[in-house]
Amino acid sequence: MRRLLPPVVVLVLFACLAVLWNFHPSGFAMRPERGLPWEFPLIVGMMLLMAARWQFVRSKAEINTFRTPATFVTSGLFRFSRNPMYLGFVLLLTAAAMFVNLWCALAAPLAFIAACSFWYIPHEERNMRGAFGAAYDDYAWRVRRWL
Repeated sequence: MRRLLPPVVVLVLFACLAVLWNFHPSGFAMRPERGLPWEFPLIVGMMLLMAARWQFVRSKAEINTFRTPATFVTSGLFRFSRNPMYLGFVLLLTAAAMFVNLWCALAAPLAFIAACSFWYIPHEERNMRGAFGAAYDDYAWRVRRWL
């Protein structure tokens, strides 16, 4: 799993949700009469992803989870969350789960949160501490991991 990038995990989870949607056992629906409003988390998730990606491009920061960071981005969205891209992915997966309209579909965003919390984020934090030392520790103390 060391080289499995987060967007690939998100795509695999989307594929699982698509299969689930095709078989859609209606007895397990979150709301039988109609689905939950999935558009809001979709739009907010896309906006977070695009804005955070733009900040990385503008700062010439390394976006690949497994490469050594060269630039330390602390402005914009990164003033409020150390991981706005992961938060954006969670919102996209939540929107997809709400669209599928099954309680078990919520396993997809929860699985991604687990992968981020126990694998991706600790790995990135070790890399950031190695590259930026006390400056990263100070940032991590001031800014929350998710929100």
